[in-house]
Amino acid sequence: MRALHDLKEFFECGKIFVNRRNDNHKEHLYRFCVRSITDLRDKIIPFFQENQLRTAKRSDFEKFARVLALIGERKHLNSEGIMEIANIAQTMNRKKPSRFLESSETTRQASSKQKMKI
Repeated sequence: MRALHDLKEFFECGKIFVNRRNDNHKEHLYRFCVRSITDLRDKIIPFFQENQLRTAKRSDFEKFARVLALIGERKHLNSEGIMEIANIAQTMNRKKPSRFLESSETTRQASSKQKMKI
């Protein structure tokens, strides 16, 4: 818990959340979370670019930084950008593919057919 407070103080951003456990576990889970795009862009990402991760998470971090850059370029405001972001996100923190892209493609096809009927 002290380490999370140290992170919050070091980065001067973020919040600490507690996930209360009411099952057979004895301790609650705590997490440090930064949601501000500005703080992520200006504090968190530069820190980890200068102090690179030496774990499997490095690849996910690079993808996360790319997604944030795309959002900064406002690419998330059009369908091509959203699909690029979704394709990147699909490869992060997972071992199996996301179903988002399949359902998204089906939705686009259905909406294109409706537009053609008009």
